[in-house]
Amino acid sequence: MDWGTELWDQFEVIERHTQWGLDLLDRYVKFVKERTEVEQAYAKQLRNLVKKYLPKRPAKDDPESKFSQQQSFLQILQEVNDFAGQRELVAENLSVHVCLELAKYSQEMKQERKMHFQEGRRAQQQLESGFKQLENSKRKFERDCREAEKAAQNAERLDQDINATKADVEKAKQQAHLRSHMAEESKNEYAAQLQRFNRDQAHFYFSQMPQIFDKLQDMDERRATHLGAGYGLLSEAELQVLPIITKCLEGMKVAAAAVDSKNDSQVLIELHKSGFARPGDVEFEDFSQPMNRAPSDSSLGTPSDGRPELRGPARSRAKRWPFGKKNKPSRQPWVLFLPRRQW
Repeated sequence: MDWGTELWDQFEVIERHTQWGLDLLDRYVKFVKERTEVEQAYAKQLRNLVKKYLPKRPAKDDPESKFSQQQSFLQILQEVNDFAGQRELVAENLSVHVCLELAKYSQEMKQERKMHFQEGRRAQQQLESGFKQLENSKRKFERDCREAEKAAQNAERLDQDINATKADVEKAKQQAHLRSHMAEESKNEYAAQLQRFNRDQAHFYFSQMPQIFDKLQDMDERRATHLGAGYGLLSEAELQVLPIITKCLEGMKVAAAAVDSKNDSQVLIELHKSGFARPGDVEFEDFSQPMNRAPSDSSLGTPSDGRPELRGPARSRAKRWPFGKKNKPSRQPWVLFLPRRQW
């Protein structure tokens, strides 16, 4: 089944269909271009998100980096950053292999389509020109026949007229013969034009236009095949990065499984244990006999061994109260800045 045979009289249908096909190709290119912009924006947002949550201090200066929870979180951030790189790669592949190539191919198809339709219009114009020549020769033949008939009637009338001179009769017969000869020539010319036009028309409808329509059919089928391949490139771009993305996801799973709560508890102990013993019992101080009161280690006086007690940073002591009060920020006195006097 081909267009040249089955759609020989559907020029406008073929023209609309081929234009629709090119419009669809351009629309798909525009869709992929916008998809590329979405991928690029997505990758950029992911990278900014990772940057936002990365620690500000180096690992050697950050005691929290010793915890498996923090290490796993940093690993997840790294995997997300690698994932963003793969989205950028998808955007690049779509831009190069789909947008640029299909846009270039679309321009080539438009030029080819324009060439085929120009060829068809030239052939039709030639056929129309031949038809006009045929009509002109037909009208000339018709006109010459009327003139020949009129001249013959005039010659016959003069021949039967007893008042007509011999010269007038001879002149009328000569004129009738001339008109008859001209009509015969017009007839031959009309017949030749008709034969030529029928030959050109048969060539136009059975050879020229079918060939042009078949070329348009071949062009449209190639465009559809190329567009289908472009559809496939959309998924191919995803499949190319799928192994790396899978590794990123597996890395996130490994990071999640690496969280060791028991070990983190041990790390906290190693980082912050003081080594001091817990406070002992507070001794009872008998204030009913102040003069004979025996000093104790918990009193504010001199220790029992007679040495003065060290206070402040000179002696490290275990905290009695585990939940210490937060220090309130000291109030800074207001300083009044007076404007400099202008002397």
